[in-house]
Amino acid sequence: MSEQGFTADQIDTSRPHPARMYDYYLDGWDNYEVDRQAAERVIEAHPQVRLSARANRAFLRRAVREVVGGGIRQIIDVGTGIPTSPNTHEVAREVAPDVKVAYVDNDPIVATHAGAKLTNAGGAGFALGDVRDPGAILADPVVRGLIDFDRPVALLLVAVLHFVKDEEDPAGIVAAFAEALPSGSCLVLSHATGEPYEAYEAGRTDEVARDGVLDVYKNATATLNLRGRTEIAPLFGGFTLLDPGLVRVPLWRPDGPVPGAEELSNTIFYGGVGRKA
Repeated sequence: MSEQGFTADQIDTSRPHPARMYDYYLDGWDNYEVDRQAAERVIEAHPQVRLSARANRAFLRRAVREVVGGGIRQIIDVGTGIPTSPNTHEVAREVAPDVKVAYVDNDPIVATHAGAKLTNAGGAGFALGDVRDPGAILADPVVRGLIDFDRPVALLLVAVLHFVKDEEDPAGIVAAFAEALPSGSCLVLSHATGEPYEAYEAGRTDEVARDGVLDVYKNATATLNLRGRTEIAPLFGGFTLLDPGLVRVPLWRPDGPVPGAEELSNTIFYGGVGRKA
């Protein structure tokens, strides 16, 4: 039994898990054969998925630097996934060494890695929780012990809400988190889409690639729910988007030259950062 309250036989290795598949896309080693087989099927349908995963991870790093540079000193990272250095606390502490981070994920395997890679530096903790239950996350003793809800918080929902079905009310989930956060807090959000970059305004999709990817995730522990830009934007609710708004993640305040159309068309994530008034 771990500190998070689960036993080894509660870890499901019979079906692919999105966090472990994502680890594989990022060339990690913390995955199982079932995850690798599923990930390879996704790569076959969408060969650029690894580029997308890396672009999304780079967006997270830039967004964290932005919110910490703006004065925020505490972060709740929901849907942490398998630790991949530099992790959120490492990026944040390059800007301000006193940043506190509460990591949250619903995969017990993530929890087994958290102690060694996420929480051993102090000022960081891990809570086993599901984004679909914001109340439980916000009430978790690890989260409450790290986060002062009277001071601005950065909430990270990076590559997690596309695993929430429409009937599970992703906008309501964000609103429940937002209600607990004070003025000046920020939301960092990215979300997968099936829209091609060149014509997202028209809503066209690459149906063959999209359907191939969706089929793989139907057999995973969480289904994938691709959404268009007009569906993702309302998820920010009462958060005011910072410039440049909701864009393909390579376009969000890039560190170097603005990516070309080919790179953007190979990136399936929209991303943005919003601030609560």
